[in-house]
Amino acid sequence: MHGPVRALAWVTAPRYKERMLDIVLTGLDWTGTVIFAVTGALTASRKRMDIFGFILLGAVTGIGGGSLRDLLLGATPVFWIREPVYLALCVAAAAATFFLAHIPESRYRVLLWLDAAGLALFCVIGADRALAAGTTGFIAVAMGIATATFGGIIRDLLGGESPLILRKEIYVTAALAGALVFVGAVSLGAPQIPAMLAGFAVCFVVRALALTYGWSLPVYRARPGRTAEEIEKRRG
Repeated sequence: MHGPVRALAWVTAPRYKERMLDIVLTGLDWTGTVIFAVTGALTASRKRMDIFGFILLGAVTGIGGGSLRDLLLGATPVFWIREPVYLALCVAAAAATFFLAHIPESRYRVLLWLDAAGLALFCVIGADRALAAGTTGFIAVAMGIATATFGGIIRDLLGGESPLILRKEIYVTAALAGALVFVGAVSLGAPQIPAMLAGFAVCFVVRALALTYGWSLPVYRARPGRTAEEIEKRRG
């Protein structure tokens, strides 16, 4: 290889890798957005909403977590205003679900498994966006959890259901584990994509095991109240 050609190869190779990395990350982000939008639309189907209700729940679920992340990081206008394709994906996914939601035998089970995949994707994407914005690893983990869970909170509240994050199920714990693995791997010098795959896998496996075997965290158990006689004895 002659000198000028070799020099050109050295210049273009890093740019090619950066471009491919951007394409992969964008594809993952779009995938997570569509998955969460479908979970919002499935919630609307269980509540027998019209197509506009499907689109509303699909949109707030798909872009809610990322919007909160961008606002907290000061990245305004938020991502879906800068890139309206995200909102368009939510509308298209929700509208399609309106016509296809009757196909699955158990829509709630489909919702839970899709939600697990979206949770795993967004916990690492949110953490990655935070690191790119120059935050510490601690804040990146927090942003990963916020990105992964906030859209689902809005979905459940608008759908009149108790948010998954407030139940005793292992949910936030899975997002925390995935974000921690990703941020830890990056801090140790791991390439970005393998680190994201590792974080995704950990979060999804933890959530999948919780769904399959009914794992949950221990809950607070209140002590029985003391009787009036016991209170009088303590005073005496």
